[in-house]
Amino acid sequence: MKVLLVNGSPHKNGCIYTALEEIAQTLNEEGIESEIFQIGLNAAPCRACGACTKLKRCVINDDRVNDFLDIAEKCDGFIIGSPVHYASASGLITSFMDRAFYAAARSGRNIFRHKPGTAIASARRAGTTATLDQLNKYFTISQMPIISGRYWNMIHGNTPEEVIQDKEGMQNMRIVARNMAWHLKCREAAEKAGIKPPESEETLYTNFIR
Repeated sequence: MKVLLVNGSPHKNGCIYTALEEIAQTLNEEGIESEIFQIGLNAAPCRACGACTKLKRCVINDDRVNDFLDIAEKCDGFIIGSPVHYASASGLITSFMDRAFYAAARSGRNIFRHKPGTAIASARRAGTTATLDQLNKYFTISQMPIISGRYWNMIHGNTPEEVIQDKEGMQNMRIVARNMAWHLKCREAAEKAGIKPPESEETLYTNFIR
């Protein structure tokens, strides 16, 4: 079993990376493989062109969205991390997630459905809960169980060194990791017992303006 940890910060080894490292170490202790995926400094916004329906991937190829989709298809869980920028998720991770989840949905690739996911946020002070609300919506529209901790999944600090001083926040990262591991082990046990995921219905659309 493998969990993909996505660093949605422009800083490769910043505050979010520090939290993800704590999560990765705890997952490893629980016997769960993990990988920290760096999205880099470039993530173009979605063009709403619909080309992903035919291509089975995003038409934009000069960033890491398609790399992520290929790796994600083989993963069992996801933790998405973002710093707070203007009281919301970073523009970088927003563009990245818009395209990744839209391309997966429009292409019919069963990458995310029924796989657990959760978001973590870092901030110097405020905006974390709004960021978590924003990122968790990608999971809820994709039929993904959301993994929680004992508090909202946030850490505080302006530098990695300050993040480490947030003892409560770092503890919650470990709790989130253990809860993720437990969910994955329960899912594995269910599959061995013959319990299958729910069957999907054909999607129905209702437009309010006719």
